[in-house]
Amino acid sequence: MSRVCPVTGKGPVSGNRRSHSLRATRRRWNTNLQVRTVMVDGKEVRVRMSTRAYRTLNKAEK
Repeated sequence: MSRVCPVTGKGPVSGNRRSHSLRATRRRWNTNLQVRTVMVDGKEVRVRMSTRAYRTLNKAEK
């Protein structure tokens, strides 16, 4: 299962983990995906979307 939001297209980003001695090892930051029920074409559909996309959709509804 990929860690990509189907609404925004956001995926994981990579960077360095830095220890106290500043040694660099690779790490990745995954998107915060949650399972939410949204209306798509008048039907309720369960979607794994990022929390940022869900907040934006809720804001647009109000």
